[in-house]
Amino acid sequence: MDAIQQLSSGLDTIWVVLTAAMILLMEGGFALLEAGFVRQKNAVSIIMKVFVDISFGALIFYLFGFALMYGKDVSGLFGTTGFFMGGDLTHIVLNISHETYWLFQCAFVIAVISIVSGAVAERINFRAYILYTIAMTGLIYPIAGHWVWAVNGWLGKLGMVDFAGSAVIHALGGFSALAAAMIIGPRIGKFSANGTANIVPPSNLPLASVGAFILWFGWFGFNSGSTLSATNTSIGHIAVTTMLAAAAGSATCILFTMMRYRKADPPMVINGALAGLVGITAGCAFVSDAAAIFIGAICGIAMVYATEMLEARRIDDPVGAFPVHGISGSIGTLAVGFFAQPDAIREGTAGLFYGGGFSLLGVQALGLVTICIWGFVITWGCMKLIQLIVPLRVSRDEELVGLDVGIHGVPAYSQEDGFLDLEQLKKGQ
Repeated sequence: MDAIQQLSSGLDTIWVVLTAAMILLMEGGFALLEAGFVRQKNAVSIIMKVFVDISFGALIFYLFGFALMYGKDVSGLFGTTGFFMGGDLTHIVLNISHETYWLFQCAFVIAVISIVSGAVAERINFRAYILYTIAMTGLIYPIAGHWVWAVNGWLGKLGMVDFAGSAVIHALGGFSALAAAMIIGPRIGKFSANGTANIVPPSNLPLASVGAFILWFGWFGFNSGSTLSATNTSIGHIAVTTMLAAAAGSATCILFTMMRYRKADPPMVINGALAGLVGITAGCAFVSDAAAIFIGAICGIAMVYATEMLEARRIDDPVGAFPVHGISGSIGTLAVGFFAQPDAIREGTAGLFYGGGFSLLGVQALGLVTICIWGFVITWGCMKLIQLIVPLRVSRDEELVGLDVGIHGVPAYSQEDGFLDLEQLKKGQ
């Protein structure tokens, strides 16, 4: 029996580490997606922010973020053990080690802060971004995560369901991104004096597309890996619903933008696939294939309308972080309350459309509103506090010349001829 248990634990450990690596690879997707969506003069800035996400995010989550999220519970609000991965963590009972569990959760926290980075692209002060990364990975996300996923978290005890993070990761990140974009203001020239939005052409759509495909790939680790078990029989179903929702989001955006704009809009199609992925993340293990397609399609359409709404309100979100993550994450969280199949979550539970009544839907709505308000308000407060320490925004000259040269001192695409002296070469001919 011990040998079987050891084998089971070993397989689960391999599964969780591999899926954690898939999620970490998504940072490459974020980097390419955002670099392709922003202007060429700000591509290096995007890459540097992703390095901040990974390096500072991992360290802060190790030092105290994990403790606040998964430590011994205090009144369902936050944890008090697990700082530096030490102290009493015996309440976390899994078939994998605590270190393996930390690695998987670390990949999640890095994804959250990457959502915000896109909304403030091309204008945020690099030092201010580092400080906000510390706040998000050390406080904002861990506290919200504790409420839903920790042992005795108050929303989890009420029955809130968020399998892989439509609310805890995406809605939280999306509404935090909205607050950050609002407080930092739009890019210079994004809106005309009369309020109309000017188109800022993406610098490299093929690059953005590759980034989206990497994110799509990593999402299988995001969702299927959340089983934390290599032998969980629902892995296949989770992968299928994930695939179908993404495909539905993308296909719907192709058709919808063809009708609305008379052209299939590439950035919208890219974000449509991501919207579908975000929307299915909460219920990927609990809804049917048909429901997954419907959720993905609704998220794709809602993302388009949300993008237009932001521009109408003169809110500048260069990569569509709020429409993709905030709106689709909200839809996906509520969708569990409608489409959860009987007994898929736990015995005796079902969504509204399966005879479960309004109980689960009500809890999902309460949890969603709480998490969104928490992310928005605390981000707003953190930004105001950071503003007292360092400027939130780069100078006008730095923004106009581009953050790559203005802040980091190097362009993404050099026009120089390396070390070759062309004049000397010509003379030698």
